[in-house]
Amino acid sequence: MLNKFAIFAISGLIALPALNVSAADTKIGFVNTEKVFRDAAPAVRAQKKIEKEFEKRDQEMQRLAKQLQTMQEALEKNAVTMSESDKRNKEREFGELNRDFQRKQREFREDLNQRRNEELAAVLERANKAIKAIAEAEKFDVILQEAVYAAPRIDITDKVIKALADGK
Repeated sequence: MLNKFAIFAISGLIALPALNVSAADTKIGFVNTEKVFRDAAPAVRAQKKIEKEFEKRDQEMQRLAKQLQTMQEALEKNAVTMSESDKRNKEREFGELNRDFQRKQREFREDLNQRRNEELAAVLERANKAIKAIAEAEKFDVILQEAVYAAPRIDITDKVIKALADGK
């Protein structure tokens, strides 16, 4: 089922010949947003900022994971020689720690994803401004950010990354 945007885009393309606009007169560009998010200076800075911000929590999660692993190994190793009550107590303690770890891990992922989305939204906003400036300066008619295929000659991703680096 076509969405409204697709129908609008298709109808716009159908109407192009009626406006006496030839394909040769249309200047199209393409920006690889994933590459911008990966390589642009603001995106790299944002990633480092997030890593630093979550470093202590990540270390705590690793410490808890190691503690769980040590508890499990000790339980498996000593289960045969433990009394039933000691075994139940250790299993209960392990279960509580495991639930706590799972909860903290879920919260960590949610917080990390939220911060990453906030930072990437700011990078995307700056990238869109850079794209618009390039489009106006170089007289592009259309610049696409998603495509199944884009010829290298219309790819302006590196120009956008450079503009973001220059804009700091």
